[in-house]
Amino acid sequence: MFKKIQSKSKRSTKGRSEFLLLGSIIALAIAFSPYLFYLYEIFPSTPIWETSLFTYESLYYENVLTAAWTYLGKIVPLLLLLIWFFTCKHWWYHVILIPAIMYGYQLTVTVYDDFYGDSTYIMDTNGLIYLAPFFIAILSIVYLIRIKIFDRVYGLDLSELDETEVSVFSSVSDKDRKEIREFEDLEEEYQDASNMILEDYYRKL
Repeated sequence: MFKKIQSKSKRSTKGRSEFLLLGSIIALAIAFSPYLFYLYEIFPSTPIWETSLFTYESLYYENVLTAAWTYLGKIVPLLLLLIWFFTCKHWWYHVILIPAIMYGYQLTVTVYDDFYGDSTYIMDTNGLIYLAPFFIAILSIVYLIRIKIFDRVYGLDLSELDETEVSVFSSVSDKDRKEIREFEDLEEEYQDASNMILEDYYRKL
């Protein structure tokens, strides 16, 4: 029995350590995001950048420094949005995908233009057309989740919530379920206490 408790305690400590490590990495990534953006200053202000590993030529911007500034201007917000998406606990977190997809699309078009010197794809005009299906799909998901939350808050009682399984897209969080269970337990304890008081009263009579 003691070994089982000790093993469980070790697993719990390991899980907390991993959680703390991941949180520290995320915090450092957010804190150093301005420095990540300003990395563009290390690139040369020339059309061609030659290294021992590769040679990069900026065909569209005709300046490696300008190209790096443009790339990092898309990469840093995209990184921060993805961190926010994977760590957000709110029911509306799917909406974060909309600006993330926008930055991902702009980064893809920018890289394509600079590698091939082709400016056929104009982000400011055609971008909204290509992104519209993603916007509609994500907003539809968020709206459906909002409807489910509204129904749960105003249309179901506590016992129905307790019997409902929570899925990835469920609108009831573990914290809410815990509060519901605690409320039900308090209600049962109050009912038991009331019954005991009544029984004592009848005995005295």
